Amino acid sequence: MLITLVHAHNPGPYTGDGNNTYLLGGPEAVLIDAGTSDTRHLDDLAEALAHHEARLAAVVVTHGHSDHASGAEAIAARWPDAGFSKMPWPERDGRYRVDWTPLAGGDRITVGDHTIDAVHTPGHAPDHLALWDEPTRTLFAGDLVTQQGTVVIPASHGGSLKEYLSSLRRVMALKPARLLPAHGPAIDNPQDLLERYIRHRERREEQIFAAVRSGCSTLESIVDTVYDGLLEALKGAARDSVLAHLIKLEEDNVVRCEGHEWRTL
Repeated sequence: MLITLVHAHNPGPYTGDGNNTYLLGGPEAVLIDAGTSDTRHLDDLAEALAHHEARLAAVVVTHGHSDHASGAEAIAARWPDAGFSKMPWPERDGRYRVDWTPLAGGDRITVGDHTIDAVHTPGHAPDHLALWDEPTRTLFAGDLVTQQGTVVIPASHGGSLKEYLSSLRRVMALKPARLLPAHGPAIDNPQDLLERYIRHRERREEQIFAAVRSGCSTLESIVDTVYDGLLEALKGAARDSVLAHLIKLEEDNVVRCEGHEWRTL
């Protein structure tokens, strides 16, 4: 299956060098993720389609965060025959004014004479899907992982650390040969990276539990202890990540929240 990387041209503190979108197949091509409406992304997409003498048949969005979905309306305006699909997230989907066809884990997506499978991988977002190409053992990973750093679990906006860890293990069980993430370079050592991600979360959980046990009771004090010296621009993401861990620890019955303060059990 032909795969063409089309950069979304949206660098930033949370997107790194910007989003990767992937054009698959031809002459009936499918785009994974919609970018953010940057005209350079649209022009690069048009150039890739022309190069492969392809028609944009469909856009599959991995999840409803704006850097993945907000470009859908601009793509629909330029390629009005393209269809759009994603797993429903009712609280968000209305922000993007296209007609979404619902996808679910286990659904198959046709790319010319090829098919790829949707794999539900929640945690970073409740609607997060990865796309699995079984013949090549390639997973289009969305925001599940990145080679550069870790993935934020936005607990205040639909994120769940417990679900995220389950998603990492679900992908490990597929034994992928390659991960193509939405941010950063391709990952050719998937099992090592996935294991490292799980170990990182386990270590972070130990740090957060130790902070609570030592007397840090507020979210802010735990963040300041665990992420000492963190840039102010990244503190919002750190707060959400710590909250995700605290919620998991509460679900595991080792801490509890009293008002706005956290205590060990």
